[in-house]
Formats: sequence, structure tokens, C-alpha cells
Amino acid sequence: MWSETNYKIRKFKERLILALTVVAVILAIIPLLSILIEVVIRGLPAISIEFLTSPPGIIGQPGGGIANAIQGTFILIGLSSLIGVPIGVLAGIYLAEFGNNPLGRVVRFLSDVLMQMPSIVIGIFVYVLVVLALGRFSPIAGAIALSIIMLPIVIKTTEESVRLVPNLLREGALALGLRRWRVILSIVVPAAKSGVVTGVMLAISRIAGETAPLIMTVLGSQWFFTSLFEPIDALPLRIWRLALLPYEYAHQQGWGAALVLIAIVLTLNVVAKTLTKISFGRRVKI
Repeated sequence: MWSETNYKIRKFKERLILALTVVAVILAIIPLLSILIEVVIRGLPAISIEFLTSPPGIIGQPGGGIANAIQGTFILIGLSSLIGVPIGVLAGIYLAEFGNNPLGRVVRFLSDVLMQMPSIVIGIFVYVLVVLALGRFSPIAGAIALSIIMLPIVIKTTEESVRLVPNLLREGALALGLRRWRVILSIVVPAAKSGVVTGVMLAISRIAGETAPLIMTVLGSQWFFTSLFEPIDALPLRIWRLALLPYEYAHQQGWGAALVLIAIVLTLNVVAKTLTKISFGRRVKI
């Protein structure tokens, strides 16, 4: 009798926890789906060939597009990744493999502080350090600001991914006579690749929507990219400027630009995940 009652109580607790987790998942999805649906409904009417392939038109007159902003966004993401990803991945590997010392603890603390720092503060820092030194707004300054925002995300995810690699793999490789650096490059990093790529894509998703640091570093432009030392446009900047204009067509274009930005981020994530799975599958077959 006692065991049957105990069994029913355990089943009730199990079902209660399952119900609470399902409710939590639904509550977490509702805001995301609401934003996506709102952006698609409002932004889809603005999407056209002209909108995607033309620079902005004359202010106050309907027409024009966001082609230069799309180009600028890809340039900034590329430059920021070139600066931030190698530094972040190497720092994460160091913390995971050699970071149990005072230097490692200091780096972790600074990385955590940097992750919580408002992006506008980073923009002002780069403005003082780079923009004033060069005497102009530029993609270089914007890429430096965005790469600083990327760093703590890439460092943290790389460290955690490398730590998840079983020690048996390291010990087996060392027992075969491989050097430590060779074990890290050939065994540990490939095993942690999926997590590292996920962290990089999270960082790219974060910087793709940043506006505040770009206001302080790249300024924005009506024209296509011409030089690494001239202002350029980017989708977050274009969305912000369109939202400030007192015209209905501008607001619709802003929703369209937001839809394009979300599509770019989703596409980059899907492509990176797919390439990682294909590469991992081939390595497992070998």
C-alpha cells in the first residue's frame, strides 16, 4: 500500500516537472515567434529587386533600397571575424588547456566583465582610440569595435567546448608519443569544432544587429563601399535612420531591412551548422 502511494506521488512530481518545463518553453518561444511574425508581416511588402539592389533614394521620396547597407554588413562581419575569431579561439584554448593559474583567472574575469559591458561604451572607446587617431570614421574602426564585442562570447564557448573533450583522448594521444601542441591541434580542437563553430555563429549573430558602436565608428553612408578608410553603411544603421524619418515609406523600408538582416543571420547559422555536420560526418567515416 505504502509503495503504491509513493509510486503515485513520484509519477505526479514527474508529470508536474514535465508540465512546468513545457510551459517555460512555450513562454520562451512566444516572444521570439511574435517578433518574427511581426517583422515578416510588416517587412515582406517592402522586399523587391529594386529594394535589394539599389542604394538609398532621395529622402522624402519613395524608392531606393538597402544594397549598400547589405554590402557594408557583410564587410563588417568579415573584418570583425578576421580580428575576433582567431584571438577568441586561441584564448579559449589556452584557458581550457593551460588556464588553471592566476593569469587564466584574470583573463576569465576580464572576459566576463567585457561580456556585460554596454556596446555603446565599447563604441566610445574605439571612437577615442581609433576614429580620433585616424581622423575619420571607417570600417576598420567598426570592425575593431565589433570584434571586441565578439571576443568574450568566442572565448567562453571555445573554453567550454574544449573542456568537454574527454581526457581519455588526450591521454591516449600523449601515450602514443604525440607532443602536447600536436594533441591539441589534431585531437582536441577537431573534437570541439562543433561547439566552437556554434560560439562563433552566436558572436556573429550578436554583432550583426549592433547599432550603437557603429554610430560611433562607421557613421553610415548613402554610397557603396569604396575604401577601408571611408564611412560605410550597415543594416542596423540603415534601420535606425529609416525609423527616425517621418515618412510611412521609410518605416516600411525599415521593416524590410530588419527582415533582410534576420534572414542573413539565419542563413549564416544554417550554412555553418550544415558545413560542420558534413565535415564531422566525413571525419567519423574516416
